[in-house]
Amino acid sequence: MNNKLLVLGTMAYDAIETPFGKTGRILGGCATYIGLAASHFKTQCGLISIIGGDFESKYLDLLKEKKLDLKGVVQLKEEKTFFWSGKYHNDLNTRTTLETQLNVLTKFNPEVPSKFKDARVVLLGNLDPNIQLEVLNQMTTRPDLVIMDTMNFWIESYREKLDQLIARVDVISINDEEARQLTQKYSLVEAAQELMAQGPRYVIIKKGEHGALLFHGNDIFCTPGLPLEEVFDPTGAGDSFIGGFTAFLVQQEKISFEEMKTAIIIGSAMASFTVQEFGTKALENLSYGELVKRVQSFKSLTEFEIELI
Repeated sequence: MNNKLLVLGTMAYDAIETPFGKTGRILGGCATYIGLAASHFKTQCGLISIIGGDFESKYLDLLKEKKLDLKGVVQLKEEKTFFWSGKYHNDLNTRTTLETQLNVLTKFNPEVPSKFKDARVVLLGNLDPNIQLEVLNQMTTRPDLVIMDTMNFWIESYREKLDQLIARVDVISINDEEARQLTQKYSLVEAAQELMAQGPRYVIIKKGEHGALLFHGNDIFCTPGLPLEEVFDPTGAGDSFIGGFTAFLVQQEKISFEEMKTAIIIGSAMASFTVQEFGTKALENLSYGELVKRVQSFKSLTEFEIELI
């Protein structure tokens, strides 16, 4: 079975401040989080990204040790790596961007390695929709599943190109604010129906600490957020979620709504680890046994017996 997963996204440096502390420059970027999450599953995962000469070799070594294929990662020695700095407020659901340095992203011309042009699943991380489309256009065979993420900036500034992309994907994963912004619908059920009418067969709407919703036709599946005693850093939670979700599906013989229900739980469990430490540390050190135990915690949250009178 083809277990190739192609991931497009950023490999970056972040500087994060939350009510529980702050960091200097640490490893970040959506492709990094997605790749580390995917590394816990039986996939051939290739990353497509761009980095500068300042990207430390120890981080490249880390990703290689996790069996991630970096042939699609371009390094421009004379340039600097994409950098983002942000401050989270007391509820950890809102944040203020303090600084964004695009750096090498302004020169990003992605090239899909020949090994991954027939990847079974393509995950288009949160980036310029022009770049997302460019990667999709380089595939020699139609993937079994194309998954995309986006954010409010691309919705506001690149709507026409974004709509072209949405029409070509199978799954769109966004948060509740973005779903409402895309569709002008307050009801998330109506928003999901409108998005599916544009092309995607599945819609995932993330609700932060309150879980996530999966839509397919008239079917809806809801997973809760796992109550945690300690949450230090929400950065990368959404990327860890979609990375775990996607990598689990790549392992399956078939991909349907039933498999996606399990994948949603897997992704939610993966994200729940990410938020418990700053940056990528939790994903780097996570064991498969810990992941299984956390998935069981999700199961116990929603498992109950009832007798109707």
